[in-house]
Amino acid sequence: MAKAYWIARVDVHDGERYKDYIAAARPAFERHGARFVVRGGPFEAMEGAARQRNVVIEFPSFQAAKDCYNSPEYREAKAIRQSVSDGELVIVEGYDG
Repeated sequence: MAKAYWIARVDVHDGERYKDYIAAARPAFERHGARFVVRGGPFEAMEGAARQRNVVIEFPSFQAAKDCYNSPEYREAKAIRQSVSDGELVIVEGYDG
C-alpha cells in the first residue's frame, strides 16, 4: 500500500498563536501515524510564488491522511491555523513503484 503525504505551504501571521496550532494538532497526527518529513527549514524558491513555511507530513495510507484531516482533533487545530496563517494544503498519494 502506498503512503500518502500532506504538502502544506504556509505564511504565518502570528508565530506565538501558531505554536497553539502545533500543540493542538499533535494528538491527531499521533493517532493517524503521521511522520514529519519536512517541517519548515531553509528553502529556495526555484519557480512560482513561495510561502514562508513548507511542511511535508507522511501518513501510512491515503485514507489515514484524509482521516487525520477530517478528524475532530484536527478540526480544532485547523481553526487555529486558519486564524493565524494563509496557505495551501494538499493530500497526495505516494508512488509505490
